[in-house]
Amino acid sequence: MNILLVYPEFPDTFWSFKHALRFIRKKVSSQPLGLLTVAAMLPKEWNKRLVDLNCQELMQKDLDWADYVYLSAMSIQKKSAIEIIKLCNDSGTKIVAGGPLFTAEYELFDTVDYFVLNEAEITLVDYLRDLEKGKPKRIYSSDEFPDIKNTPAPLWDLLDFNSYATMNIQYSRGCPFNCEFCNVTTLFGHKPRTKTTVQIIDELNALYNTGWRKNVFFVDDNFIGNKNILKNELLPALIKWRKGKKGISFNTEVSINLADDDELIKMMVSAGFDTVFIGIETPDELSLAECNKKQNLNRDLIHCIKKLQQAGLQVQGGFILGFDNDTHQTFQRLTDFIQKSGIVTAMVGLLQAPNDTQLYKRLMKEGRITENMAGDNVDGTTNIIPVMNIETLISGYKNVMNQLYSPKLFNTRIKTFLKHYKAPDLKIKHGFVDFYTNIQAFLRTIYILGILDKHRIPYWNLFIWTLLRKPALMSLSITFAIYGYHFRIICEKHIQ
Repeated sequence: MNILLVYPEFPDTFWSFKHALRFIRKKVSSQPLGLLTVAAMLPKEWNKRLVDLNCQELMQKDLDWADYVYLSAMSIQKKSAIEIIKLCNDSGTKIVAGGPLFTAEYELFDTVDYFVLNEAEITLVDYLRDLEKGKPKRIYSSDEFPDIKNTPAPLWDLLDFNSYATMNIQYSRGCPFNCEFCNVTTLFGHKPRTKTTVQIIDELNALYNTGWRKNVFFVDDNFIGNKNILKNELLPALIKWRKGKKGISFNTEVSINLADDDELIKMMVSAGFDTVFIGIETPDELSLAECNKKQNLNRDLIHCIKKLQQAGLQVQGGFILGFDNDTHQTFQRLTDFIQKSGIVTAMVGLLQAPNDTQLYKRLMKEGRITENMAGDNVDGTTNIIPVMNIETLISGYKNVMNQLYSPKLFNTRIKTFLKHYKAPDLKIKHGFVDFYTNIQAFLRTIYILGILDKHRIPYWNLFIWTLLRKPALMSLSITFAIYGYHFRIICEKHIQ
């Protein structure tokens, strides 16, 4: 059996980092972890190839070779997924589709041959069993949440590592919280399910043995969902594993209550974590209560963020506009909060209601759902009818984004962060190749941002400020400047 695993293209968005990646000569931020894991679940004797449309083209010869195309996608990849399906249909190649997009909206894709929905540990096994008998059904779904202690390691052999800036692995699925707008618990449940420490170390060893020496992102929706296992098993093992390893650092997604656990913070930093993404959403208590974001209520959010930064963790933040309790004052209040927090990478989006979330069900009853959501958190669209006038909301949103990513406010935010940030002593060792790559990226930065860019004066202002005030953090400052360049381009394309 010849299996072609195809990953659709991401549009040019906030999180694509497309315009930042050019500085390090990479094509895409991270690899399609889900498809690589599915590949490892297929019979070993089958022939497998991966086509990631974010870094290569899908050719007719690929489709001619394949007996089946296995397609996985998120909502934001919908446009590309539709194009892939048409190519397969025109070529007469059968399609097996799964992933969040199809799990939520499979009924919209009537030319897909088979749907393997929900978690593949259950549904893919059922599909393969029926396929072997010659009697596959069209739709496989399950309400069960499988034990991921039996999930195989990704099939790294299918990858061209040179195309990617970071690698993803997964430790857990599920989240103990119940935010109204979030579909994580719909997809993966409230009880965090974890892999064993042995599994994770084996996956990291396999990745390291390929020659990978850069960042590794734990894609868990809430890495600290089960603190006891983390502190007693995984983190001690990661601390031990990293000793003597070159170039490896970690980042992940956590909830704000990480700030309540000094021991956990210290262990994560010691294990090599240097960046965490946190869903802050809003500084407004009424809006937090409205969306059931209980873990963010009744706390000094700025203090929590600063605590993590001072411990050695860069904090990236997700923010939402469009709650029922938002007012005209919300826009400036949110902008001021983000500036004060020193969160350099702040993803601000309009409230959207994914299918099957509590928010979707509530607003559907109220007649306030307009369409299926786009999946892009920062494209200035929403699939709900907000309480606030929609034109006022969109205008306010655009103003917030244009302020946050203006060179003046963005550079001010970088300086705010660098003033309070205590870089962890991770003792990351880099080889000559990485050193040479970093030097090349630095020279490109000077040429593109310091000479060609229309905002070159703010760039040099930041450069000189960092050189005089925080010289040890110059590399990080330059990295943020590159991020800012990408974010400005996205704002100019989509937000103006």
